Formats: sequence, C-alpha cells, structure tokens
Amino acid sequence: MYRVHMHVSVPDMDEAIRFYGNLFNAPPTAVRDDYAKWFLDDPGINFAVSLNTSPDRTGLDHVGIQADTRDEFAALDRRLQENEPTADVEGCVHCCYAVSDKTSVVDPAGLVWETYVTHGDSEHWETIPVEPDHPALR
Repeated sequence: MYRVHMHVSVPDMDEAIRFYGNLFNAPPTAVRDDYAKWFLDDPGINFAVSLNTSPDRTGLDHVGIQADTRDEFAALDRRLQENEPTADVEGCVHCCYAVSDKTSVVDPAGLVWETYVTHGDSEHWETIPVEPDHPALR
C-alpha cells in the first residue's frame, strides 16, 4: 500500500497541532519540539508539520509517496529514476526523525516530491546517511 505524504512548515507548533488535530479528529502519532506527524488510515496520509521560524518559508514544503515495503519502494523508485533523470537517489538516510530509503525529484511546477520507505525511528531531524549497522536496518 502506498500512502500520500505532505509536509508543511509552520510558524507555531502548538497552533499547528491544535488545528490539524481538530481537522483530522486525532492527536498526532509523533511529537517533538519542532515536529509533529499524523499517520492516518482515513484519510490515508502521512501528514507532518515542522517548526520554521522564517515567515517567508511557511506553507507546503514538499509532498511524497510512502511505500509500506521495500519491494513497493523499489518499484516506485525504478519508475521515478527511469522517467526522471534528475531524480536524487538519497539512499538510506536519517531524515525527519526516521530512517528511510529515499529518492526525491522536483516536478514541472517546482514542487519537491519524495518517495520513500521507512525502516524505523531516528533521533535526527537533518538528512544524514545511515550507518550500515543501524538497528533499523536489521
């Protein structure tokens, strides 16, 4: 199964959690000081917000498609790389407090799309390579 991913940069985490919690009628499934995520089945979405203190950088940050399995990700990744020569294959990385295999590309309108499969949690927000012996890869 694939799940749509949306990531929005927000100026106020408390207000974002209140608003989106009300919209989705559910509390976030993960919360950090600078990040919150709703992993929902109805609607089927991985919706995340992150704190951005720059007013000119708030709003829709990127969108994506999350695969449930490595095989689903491999099929999606192959399609993307075959048709989009500019696709950035990031490999296995820490990103947004998760360990994921990830590829990203910019669509014709300039919007960043990422495709990924998540292997586990991470303590890192920033995108950095995953160590080959990381427990999430076992």
